[in-house]
Amino acid sequence: MIFKLDNKDKKMANLILNVQLPAYKVEAKLINFEGIPQLNDNVECIRDSQEIFIGYVIENDLKGFLAYTEDDNEYQICRLVVHPSCFNRGIARKLVNYFLNEIAKKKKVIVSTGSDNIPAINLYKTSGFKFHKKIEVAPNFFISLFENTTGN
Repeated sequence: MIFKLDNKDKKMANLILNVQLPAYKVEAKLINFEGIPQLNDNVECIRDSQEIFIGYVIENDLKGFLAYTEDDNEYQICRLVVHPSCFNRGIARKLVNYFLNEIAKKKKVIVSTGSDNIPAINLYKTSGFKFHKKIEVAPNFFISLFENTTGN
């Protein structure tokens, strides 16, 4: 089941963090970059975030989430994480599809990921995102920016 999460709630923020940190640790190894900003988050960072969080829950247990921002022209997916114990179950795809079909129907959506994160890149491409550009965010470390305008 997918529903909105209250990241301002301390208990929920802790649950979010318990999914986020292990997921980003796996990604950091995958892309060989330990500088992912969300690896430094704590409960207060989650509670203070202005992002909107939607979560994927199985038997009252948060297994993954997507967080996004919205402005007048577009949405930006800021975080898409699945707990490593639930990898390869389609949870990330379900979150992206839900977001695109139920929330971001009329605006452009942008997302970025490490350029070496092949699983994420494949997910975005097969979800209708088009490669936009590559950006160097640290010495010899690049992220790839994708856009989805199918809702426009």
